[in-house]
Amino acid sequence: MDNGIDFNLVFVDQTSEQQRQVRITKAVVGGWTARDQDGLRHHIEELVKIGVPRPEKTPLFYRVSARRLTTDNAIEVLGDDSSGEVEWVMLRYGGRLWVGAGSDHTDRKIETQGISIAKQICDKPIARRFWPYDEIAGHWEQIELSSEIIINGTRQLYQKGLVASLLAPETLLSLYRQDEGEMADGTLLFGGTMPAIGGVRPADRFIFTMRDPVLSREITHAYEIRVLPNRG
Repeated sequence: MDNGIDFNLVFVDQTSEQQRQVRITKAVVGGWTARDQDGLRHHIEELVKIGVPRPEKTPLFYRVSARRLTTDNAIEVLGDDSSGEVEWVMLRYGGRLWVGAGSDHTDRKIETQGISIAKQICDKPIARRFWPYDEIAGHWEQIELSSEIIINGTRQLYQKGLVASLLAPETLLSLYRQDEGEMADGTLLFGGTMPAIGGVRPADRFIFTMRDPVLSREITHAYEIRVLPNRG
């Protein structure tokens, strides 16, 4: 048994749009993928001071169950210490690389005990739409990521920036290859995120978007965060 999960995804290129049932069997979250290594080291030291373990190396590839992935419009979390973060995601399907958007939703309290545990405990929402990577590789650094949160009915900008602030896909895939081998069909990789505007915080709803200004298109998804009581 491969412990994978089936999704109805939409593959969109410049001439067509096709819906396919895809089985994802491996999910990987790329952590510490900022391109500015000096800034990254400073950020790591800040996190160490509040109890988040120092990574053994950067970037680091965290494995999570493929069954944590979801395209649903709501997730359930334990307690109110989790938050989302927009990321580009890369999927290998049909021997081709496809790019979409997702949220590496993570429990921030448990993160101080172990990052892998914190990531595994939360579902990982992804958008259903994907673009061929070869269509945007030439203008990759112009791709924009953003997220918004809704707290008590008020919508706020949470993250915004270019993927140019993160390691390029070719670089990340090369490093991934050293750790995990070739990226096989059915593998989905989260490519990293950018700082939160105003600091990391929980929300009632999370909206994330990836925009291609060159081809004038975007991928977006939103999900509600339903909090379950943590009774020990």
